[in-house]
Amino acid sequence: MNQDAASDQGSPERIVLRGHRGVGPAVEGEALVSRQGFSARYDLNRAIGTYSRESHDLYGHSVVGKILVHTTAKGGVATAWALLDMRGAGRRRSGLLFQQSNPIMVQGAALAGVAILDRPGPDPLDIIETGDFVRLDPARSTVEVEKRSAASPDGGGRLPSGDVPLARTV
Repeated sequence: MNQDAASDQGSPERIVLRGHRGVGPAVEGEALVSRQGFSARYDLNRAIGTYSRESHDLYGHSVVGKILVHTTAKGGVATAWALLDMRGAGRRRSGLLFQQSNPIMVQGAALAGVAILDRPGPDPLDIIETGDFVRLDPARSTVEVEKRSAASPDGGGRLPSGDVPLARTV
């Protein structure tokens, strides 16, 4: 693990994780973290871009513009078309980060133009928290994490500039 710790000037803590080479564009945005698996078909309301399965720990949270961090990818071919369906409706997440993905999720992400990376070390669920600012670069196999507590005194996911981080392609 590469940690560029905060300097004397109060720079935020930056942590870099490395995983398998992923697919998709480099993206950055606010993390949404779950210790449950993820299926674009069965966990989401694709029409509005929120978690819709009531038993999911992120029930009701919007995925639009977020970097989703999950344990594993779930589902078969339906999850691939669900990712594409969300892109067409303008409600896609910006990136997917898994402890362990599967070929169908990778295929769906590639088809929908969603960044995806898996098997980063150390375990992203031990490092990343909801609200942290994350830069996901699948081609470089890297995940850069700026801790929210360092980005904002109130932990609200704000950058030092005061801007609220919205996911974007970089």
